[in-house]
Amino acid sequence: MEGTMATDISVIGLFSDEQKTAAVIEDMSGYPWQIDRVHSPFPSHKIFDALKLKKSPVGWFTLVGGILGFFTGFGLAIYTALEWKLIVWGKPIVAWIPFVIVGFECTILFSVFANVLGLIVLGNLPDYKGLEKYDTRCSADHFGIVVSCEEEEQEQVLEFFKNNGGEARVFE
Repeated sequence: MEGTMATDISVIGLFSDEQKTAAVIEDMSGYPWQIDRVHSPFPSHKIFDALKLKKSPVGWFTLVGGILGFFTGFGLAIYTALEWKLIVWGKPIVAWIPFVIVGFECTILFSVFANVLGLIVLGNLPDYKGLEKYDTRCSADHFGIVVSCEEEEQEQVLEFFKNNGGEARVFE
């Protein structure tokens, strides 16, 4: 058909049970609909396993930040010791043992900063567009599955959610 273009519609299915939500997510694997988001009032390993998501690369940000912080801490301590030679009772200017404390503290500091940066970058935060497809009941006692589908499949998705024991709603 010329001149007509299929548009994606977003439908949310609301469920009151974590186990039922995970089962519905697993059942959706045979359908052409795409799961955009899953809202949960608390972190759920059952839902995470049902989604079959890859492990997050945020840990690599933390590791790189820690290594960078370790060397920065040692470098800072060595630089300041060489720049302002404070000789105390014959102790060497560059004393490695006390520098471990500075290196450790900078490792922790840089790891935390890198972790937060990784969460912001990889989580696409802030995500104001995601608020358009959100039901406030998902903050209290419901689990929500937001699905994208073609306009022609909207009724089929609504029926699927209702047949599996959930409420369904279409986002305009």
